[in-house]
Amino acid sequence: MTELLDRALAVARTLPPDAQDDIARIVLAFSGDDEAVVLSEDEKAPVERSKQAAAAGDFATDDEVERLWRRHGL
Repeated sequence: MTELLDRALAVARTLPPDAQDDIARIVLAFSGDDEAVVLSEDEKAPVERSKQAAAAGDFATDDEVERLWRRHGL
C-alpha cells in the first residue's frame, strides 16, 4: 500500500459510517467492482430514462448547457 493511500484510509476511518461507505464504493468502482454501487428502486428509474434518452440521441444543446452553467455560477 502506498503512503498516500494509507494516509487516506486513516482519514477515512475518522469519518461517519455513511461517508466511509461512500469512499469504499468509489474505491471499489475504480477497481472494476461492478457491484460497488447499489441503486434503490427509486434511483434506478431515472438512470433507465437517461439511458433511453441517450440511445435516442436526446441530449442537451450547447445553449442549454451554457444556461445551466451560468445559473450555477460556472
